[in-house]
This record gives sequence, structure tokens and C-alpha cells, in this order.
Amino acid sequence: MVYWCRQKSREGKEAPPINSATLSALAEPHRLHIVELLIQQPLTVGEIAIRLDIRQPQASKHLRVLNEAGLIEVKAVANRRVCQLRPEPFQQLDGWLHPFRQLWQERFDQLEGYLQELQHQREEAARSTDAVPNRTKPEHPPKETDS
Repeated sequence: MVYWCRQKSREGKEAPPINSATLSALAEPHRLHIVELLIQQPLTVGEIAIRLDIRQPQASKHLRVLNEAGLIEVKAVANRRVCQLRPEPFQQLDGWLHPFRQLWQERFDQLEGYLQELQHQREEAARSTDAVPNRTKPEHPPKETDS
């Protein structure tokens, strides 16, 4: 069963839907690693199996899940199957993640402002401490007397 998840941004705009099959397919570590490999270049099933250090039937199983989720496309070239990423699901994922990035950026901006204010207060305190002479120490040390 495939679900489409929708969310609203802080401005009330509806974010593009994300297919739950995309998230489910990417949740498995081998499949996520396959996607990371395919970012660099298209690869054959055999090349993927070698790079993941798994048997070819295991690689084919993972590739079938990625293909059914629409994340990759597989093309037959002679007797080989070449896999490559499809951009559309990742564009949808990027659009779905945008409100989260925006939220965290706002929080980081607030944190940065708070840290700058703390730094300013610390510098002001240091300046005011430097301006007031330290009264606990005598200005001139006592003279030594010959006894």
C-alpha cells in the first residue's frame, strides 16, 4: 500500500506530496547505499553487487524494490541491466523536505543571534572589568626593611 504524505509549511502553503514508498525504500541500508552509488554514475546489477559485497540475487531484490518505488530505472543493454536514478522522486523529496530545512534555518538563525548577544555581553563585561582598577592589591608593594 502506498501513501502520499502532505504537510504544510509555516506559511500555510502545502508542500508537495511525498510517496511513502520512497521513504520505505530508502530506509533499508543496502538500498540507500545503492542510491548513493548511482548518484555518481549508472551501474550494472553485477557492479552494484560487487561494490556492496553481496550476491547478485540480493542486489536484484533491492533493485526491484527501488524500481517499484520509482527511484531507479533499469535499461537492458545487450545481456546486462543498467540501473540509473530517476530525478523526479528526489525532486519530490527535496520539495517535501524544504519546510523542515526552513524551520531549522530559522532556529539556527535564532541560536546565532543569541550566541552573538552572549558574546557581546561577555565583551562588555570584560571591558568594564578592565576599566575598574583591582582594589584588592596594593598599588605599591611594601618596601623591604633591613633588620
